[in-house]
Amino acid sequence: MHVDALLQSIPPLWVCLIVGLVIGVESLGIPLPGEIVLVSAALLAAKGVVDPVWVGVCASAGAIIGDSIGYAIGRKGGQPLFDRLGRRFPKHFGPEHIARAAHYFHRYGMWTVFFGRFIALLRILAGPLAGALHMPYWRFLVANVLGGIVWAGGTTAAVYSVGRVAEQWLKGFSWVGLVAAVLFGLGTTVFIKRRAARAAAAEKEERGKPVGAA
Repeated sequence: MHVDALLQSIPPLWVCLIVGLVIGVESLGIPLPGEIVLVSAALLAAKGVVDPVWVGVCASAGAIIGDSIGYAIGRKGGQPLFDRLGRRFPKHFGPEHIARAAHYFHRYGMWTVFFGRFIALLRILAGPLAGALHMPYWRFLVANVLGGIVWAGGTTAAVYSVGRVAEQWLKGFSWVGLVAAVLFGLGTTVFIKRRAARAAAAEKEERGKPVGAA
């Protein structure tokens, strides 16, 4: 059963609570499809199944609370925690993933927590890693609250708005509109992936240069 079909079979209040719970658990450092659940719930809101405001509120609360608990866990567990997780979940917590996330923290500080909400890897690691690296909690909290609200509220609003427009558009243009929407979505996805790949390659090349190299 797809995520949206599963959510449609659940009462609206429980949909919002599940969104908050999944995002909160993901923010603890447990790999879950938080973004997929949020987008699915926002699309349901566009169909009138749930209230978009409550979707955004529950998603924001889950992100903020989950990250805060993750921070406490990372603060207490430290590097040994990531070593154990790396052995059990190498695809998500392998040495390369941890090193890359730590590099962002050392380079960008609290901005990593804020923008980490929009990146799958950092969304899982931001809270625990900030705690393990002993980032001052007040700085973490500010970035955590702002990032959680902007990511959860912004994603909900954007998907809801696009869903409402798409629904009206598809009613008027039927299959023509559907094909155009799909092609636009695919084109956007390919463009973003290529830009991200180029940025990652450029950063990797920059890190690989010897000190003092031009």
